[in-house]
Amino acid sequence: MEVDYLIVGQGIAGTMLSYYLLQQGSTVIVIDQYNPFSASQIASGVINPITGRRFVRTWMIETLMPFAAFTYKCLEKELNISILQQAQLLDFHTTPQMHLAFSNRLPNETEYLSIPDDTNQWNSYFNYPFGVGEIHPVWLVNLQRLLQTWRNKLRELQVLIEANFHAHNLQLFSNGIQYEQVSAKAIIFCNGTQAADLPYFQKLPFASNKGEALLLNIPELPRQNIYKKGISLVPWQDDLWWAGSSYEWSYENTLPTEVFRQKTLQQLQQWLQLPFKIKAHVAAERPATLERRPFAGMHPYYPHIGIFNGLGTKGCSLAPFFAKAFSEHLKNGQPLLPEVSIRRFHKILRP
Repeated sequence: MEVDYLIVGQGIAGTMLSYYLLQQGSTVIVIDQYNPFSASQIASGVINPITGRRFVRTWMIETLMPFAAFTYKCLEKELNISILQQAQLLDFHTTPQMHLAFSNRLPNETEYLSIPDDTNQWNSYFNYPFGVGEIHPVWLVNLQRLLQTWRNKLRELQVLIEANFHAHNLQLFSNGIQYEQVSAKAIIFCNGTQAADLPYFQKLPFASNKGEALLLNIPELPRQNIYKKGISLVPWQDDLWWAGSSYEWSYENTLPTEVFRQKTLQQLQQWLQLPFKIKAHVAAERPATLERRPFAGMHPYYPHIGIFNGLGTKGCSLAPFFAKAFSEHLKNGQPLLPEVSIRRFHKILRP
């Protein structure tokens, strides 16, 4: 098989990059072994324009969010699926200080922040003694449906190899690469934290962390909102709710922990007034970065090896825009933003 690009990984990064490369007329092969507990598979799918305890705008959100919404709507039409929902996020303040922080930010952030007209309307669902604020619009992407449907599309096109990638089978040549039976102009790694183990990218400042979530059945809770009070309750697939997440920087493995389960259960019991059942407990390792900016581009010293990675917790918002930018970089030489181009690490990437 001879193609333009071999893409390793079919999470949100590999899905969006393969989508745009195919759209521009390039040929691709995607190699991926399905993992139901990958970071993309168990992510909440939320695109939130506001972040942090100071309620500031997410980096580049004015550009990223509308572009992402447009992209997911295009994918809905192309794949004949429903994956995108606009919602509001109700932020139930955890302390008087958080209530004050929200109130202080409100006059300067009227585009995304507001106070609901009736702040008492959720009294029968939740306990929230310190008030509630609203973040709107927030987008919710059904990542699992998107990834599975795109996977089926790749199968139909006969461009999916369902297997693990083995680095020792990769051969580099002056005009491209060879991997087993595939010849390509370039190979691009979209395989999350596994890319940090590759000799080409070991020196990149990955800051992988572990996240856990509980999947809950809460039949009486209205599903048009996302609810947050320390943890988030997000409408998820199969009428479940996603409750999470943790950010663990020190961990022995990527398995779910009893510590998270008990802590989250206690938070839910104090906050939620409705009956609920725990249906599953999931965990995964996120491919985050020290700078909280993604890695995109071709290796400065191995021109046939590229990476699109490090999306962290913002994969749904970052992936569409920067996958499109990367595809245009590959086809037309359009420069990547310096903040994401791995050429910013050319000194440490020197062999």
